[in-house]
Amino acid sequence: MTSIASMTPVTSQAPVIKIEALRKSFGSHEVLKSIDFEVFSGEVVTIIGASGSGKSTLLRCINLLETPDSGHVWFHGQDLAAQHVDVNKLRSSIGMVFQGFNLFNNLNVLDNCTLAPTTLKKMNKPQAEEVAKKHLESVGLLDFAYAPVTSLSGGQKQRVAIARALCMEPELMLFDEPTSALDPEIVGEVLTVMRDLAAQGMTMVVVTHEMDFAKNVSDKVVFMDQGIIAEMDAPQKLFSHPQCDRTREFLSRYLEDTNIL
Repeated sequence: MTSIASMTPVTSQAPVIKIEALRKSFGSHEVLKSIDFEVFSGEVVTIIGASGSGKSTLLRCINLLETPDSGHVWFHGQDLAAQHVDVNKLRSSIGMVFQGFNLFNNLNVLDNCTLAPTTLKKMNKPQAEEVAKKHLESVGLLDFAYAPVTSLSGGQKQRVAIARALCMEPELMLFDEPTSALDPEIVGEVLTVMRDLAAQGMTMVVVTHEMDFAKNVSDKVVFMDQGIIAEMDAPQKLFSHPQCDRTREFLSRYLEDTNIL
């Protein structure tokens, strides 16, 4: 099956994100061991691997929610780790969707979506609300604009979280296992929104256990194992003919298609 994202031509010659020799430890445990990869405009890159392989830490290092011990995170040619770089300004161009939603329960849906644009981008409230309603409509939740966050289902909360990130008009969206906290029957509504974003050409890096999404929506799949990138390739090749034994072993747990083994 052809990747949805691959229908959008990649026009930029320089990567949006370039990770170079990235390392991160927590105490004596080295979580990331000299990671290198690039993300180009319009690409959907999924990161897969077993729990504890470093996937989420890598994602959090991209926008410096975790500070790398060494290495570089280049965003449009600027090193986010450099002292002179305005990290907050650059980070405003990188949207982040978390596993646990991270919404403000004391605010309604619309106020969750307008908070960052009004405080960080100094957008006036009417303009911010107009933008927020556009994105809430795109995720199917315009009718819930004034609803308390606490009244929403898990799937609705995650869709609000996506809309909230989009309200900053980001160039890059990061998704950290966005469906893992959801009941299986509502996972599809979040994946549909993500597929739509991919089809529209949004540049995305997605940490996920949703193998169907990785296989059919990605332009590139990164398989991480014990803090390294063990394999990285186009999804058709990686899923059909994995080169690494650990990739093959990992995929065998998730896929019924046994002719990859």
